[in-house]
Amino acid sequence: MDGWIRFMAPVIDTTADALIRAIDQKLSKGIDRLHVMLSSPGGSVFHGLSIHNLLRASPVPVTTYNFGSVDSIGVVIFCAGSTRICVPHARFLVHGVSMGLSANSSFNEQELEEKLKLLRSDYRNIARVIADTTGKPEENVVEKMNDRTTLTPESALEYGLVTEIKSQLFPEGSDMTMIYENGAVQELTLAPKQMTLSSAIFQQAIASPMNSPSPQAVSSPAPQSCSSPVETGTFFSWTTGSLRLGGS
Repeated sequence: MDGWIRFMAPVIDTTADALIRAIDQKLSKGIDRLHVMLSSPGGSVFHGLSIHNLLRASPVPVTTYNFGSVDSIGVVIFCAGSTRICVPHARFLVHGVSMGLSANSSFNEQELEEKLKLLRSDYRNIARVIADTTGKPEENVVEKMNDRTTLTPESALEYGLVTEIKSQLFPEGSDMTMIYENGAVQELTLAPKQMTLSSAIFQQAIASPMNSPSPQAVSSPAPQSCSSPVETGTFFSWTTGSLRLGGS
């Protein structure tokens, strides 16, 4: 039995907590493999590194997926997979670490030095994760971070970040936990053989157009998303429409 999670959100406290709970719940069911689908603009280095380490410590194999854009600390989470899959039309963005300061912030010399040490430590940890994943020298990874490098699926495959490029990601009947931009969580089991059922209804409608039942669609509304600033910049909102099962 496989466990599936779809994470389409920035990496902030609410979404990271939801992802960690989803990972724990999947593992508690005694799954054989964990699949984590990602599309994220990045966010908190603290939360991203924590999720990476949690996935690396998983007692079952982990497969990670880029099904859109995986940027910044999202790349570190993606690196946790022993198998790392990307769809043909996607991207990765690798860049350095920044520290946000409020307008009224003030630091003495010692406090500022402490913050710089933390910043350098985060920078080094991210570079080490990507270097360990790709097999590239850490200095090479740091160079790409400094250059704010964007990788296509093909260049990510060549670099060693991706192990496979393919379009088909998950099978019918998958037990999916979906985490949205605002931290909302939705559970959904994709109905098996739903295309076969739809085909049967269509064939029945052709054979008996007057008496055939109308195909029914079951919709599960997804939460509305919102946009807010994260540590790595401002990301744009998206709205996910209804999840449609069965025929239409």
